[in-house]
Amino acid sequence: MRKTTFKKQQLLQDVQMDAAVNFQANGDINIYPCPWEDSKLVTDGARVNYKAGVSVDDDGHTRVKRYNIGMNGPMHDVIFETAHGALKTTRPQHRGDRSRDISKEFVYVTFKFPKKLGLSLTKALYAEESDEIMSYLKTRKEETIWEQ
Repeated sequence: MRKTTFKKQQLLQDVQMDAAVNFQANGDINIYPCPWEDSKLVTDGARVNYKAGVSVDDDGHTRVKRYNIGMNGPMHDVIFETAHGALKTTRPQHRGDRSRDISKEFVYVTFKFPKKLGLSLTKALYAEESDEIMSYLKTRKEETIWEQ
């Protein structure tokens, strides 16, 4: 099973600095650091672009919260692969209160056959590869609960 972490450090550290903020009529918000804040570094020298949600209160208090796009890695982990199929599982999702530790993990079987193989060959390959995946599942010591 592959285990990869896609978490990337975008900013060096939490930085407080004096800045000038310009609110424009078209909705843009420009933030410029004051000249005496030149010694503080925010990034590692490169521009950082990210998608975010911006909220502005009537008194000018502005919050920018980044979206968590792709920060947790892939949605599915591949457990077993065949020539045209794959057995995948989701990562445990913790819903609600962490103290109750409600976590669910789902298993998916996907097949992708090219159309040029024809129906009879696709059915034969499907039967063969589904047997491969089922024999792999039978070797697992964990109990699998099937839902319809």
